Amino acid sequence: MSQPFTELLNDLTGGNRTVVDAVLPRVYNELKSLARRSLHGERANHTLDTTALVHEAYEKLVQQDRMTWQNRAHFMGVAALSMRRILINYAKKRQAQKRGGGAPVATFEDGMAPRSVRAEELIDLNDALEQLEEMNERQSRVVVYRFFGGLTQEEIATILDVSVSTVRRDWRLARAWLSRALQHADT
Repeated sequence: MSQPFTELLNDLTGGNRTVVDAVLPRVYNELKSLARRSLHGERANHTLDTTALVHEAYEKLVQQDRMTWQNRAHFMGVAALSMRRILINYAKKRQAQKRGGGAPVATFEDGMAPRSVRAEELIDLNDALEQLEEMNERQSRVVVYRFFGGLTQEEIATILDVSVSTVRRDWRLARAWLSRALQHADT
């Protein structure tokens, strides 16, 4: 009989390699889907592919020895944060190499017209999220969990221990604030 996932997550904190190896197969498909959303439309020669992003994020997650995992949704939310940080670091390295040469970082096509995202835009979004986090950490987390992690409002509410209506309100306010902040970044 297999151990319940939440118990496995509790045992993960110690860095026990057996537990680390037992958790990955149970979340691999979800992490792969999360990475796919994060990398959708990446340029062909990107250093990271979906598998590499999953493994890099997973290694960072299991090395967090002070983390108290609440449940699967919490784990996936933190995975979204980790993937965001990894992608931002790669964008910053690329921008430094190109010195703002304008090479596209990603193209997002999920049901909308193709749109190239340049390293500068990704970094601007990250900077705006960091400003939002200083003003309202919960709203910033809602955006990261929803936008980067693809989590539902119900899952986010569980992670943040707030109501779904609070998540909806935070999502709406954060999107409006980010929209204004990104417009000012362009000027």
